[in-house]
Amino acid sequence: MAKALLLVGLGLGWGCSPAPSEPTPARSTTTATRSANPDTRRVVVVINTKSPDSQAVGAYYMDKRGIPADAVINISCPPGEEISREEFDRAIATPVREKIKQLGRRTDFVVLTQGVPIRIGDKWGPSVDSMLAGVPSPIKPITTINAENVNGAVHPYFQADEPFNSEKFSMWLVTRLTGPTVADAKALVDRSLKAEAGKGPFLFDQAANRNTDDYARLQTRMSEAVANLNRRGFQAELDEKPAFAAPGQPLMGYVSWGSNDGAFRADVYRQIKFKPGAIAETFVSTSARTFGPAQGGQSLIADLIRGGVTGVKGYVSEPYTFAMADPQVLFDRYTRGYTLAESFYAASPILKWKDLVIGDPICRPYPQKPSETGS
Repeated sequence: MAKALLLVGLGLGWGCSPAPSEPTPARSTTTATRSANPDTRRVVVVINTKSPDSQAVGAYYMDKRGIPADAVINISCPPGEEISREEFDRAIATPVREKIKQLGRRTDFVVLTQGVPIRIGDKWGPSVDSMLAGVPSPIKPITTINAENVNGAVHPYFQADEPFNSEKFSMWLVTRLTGPTVADAKALVDRSLKAEAGKGPFLFDQAANRNTDDYARLQTRMSEAVANLNRRGFQAELDEKPAFAAPGQPLMGYVSWGSNDGAFRADVYRQIKFKPGAIAETFVSTSARTFGPAQGGQSLIADLIRGGVTGVKGYVSEPYTFAMADPQVLFDRYTRGYTLAESFYAASPILKWKDLVIGDPICRPYPQKPSETGS
């Protein structure tokens, strides 16, 4: 269950669940023709040389996106899903920091690939991705769940309504290309390149058992996201019916409570399909705990990747509701021309925590527009 906590100054209240006590890839000759997107100069790609999957996905992304050859960062660590804090610092954070410094150009986006660990194995179990995003930041990781610690971990790009600049915000936007298989990870790249500025449909599926305390705040933000999208000419639906929503057509956007919905049906969830460029969030505590085979437990974003989503956020261990992506901010930014990475990070408050964003960070299907609604 996604647990709730007071987040002072951000309008996030207590919920009904108590908080606890205190090698460089081979390049195709066609790459040069794909480098017109200026965002590619702000990307680095992290490849684990001990993982053939990582090498395959990294090479595929760099070729298809036209990422400069010098932007690859080779690391060497065990390819399992968990890594120790010491190994993270030595094998991931240090080489990434040093290579970005060596490049001598502004780097805003860091792409991790299948075969790079997802979680650090300590008391709190933070994600590799969120910890890496915070390497340039003075923000300290949450070590005790209280308002002071949580507020201290709010990053400066949260709710921002301007293009991301790592030099201004002292962090990187880290996303990941992974899935149940290498083919699934590569398909994320293909869908990003095929993404179109679809008017919808966008589905926001509320849950009848999530109308109290801080859960109600997320329900309200779903309603506000729908109102904002519809006001701007998009096709968005707020599903308030008791049954777990079963969309009849591929979606451009999706938010639900996943298996936290009392009416959840795994068969329906696994049949959801998406259009190229679609993004999603589910308010599920361990939705990114694994991308491998799983028996039981909470719903997984891996199923949405199989269903064709282009970008999705998940959590490698219990994040509490204060860490969930704000659906109003997420879809407002994305449909106004912000990149996939900018949209998810602007919607997500906490750095050095449990978050994991899947997808090509520079996916940008919508034309850039000035602010129409604010946050």
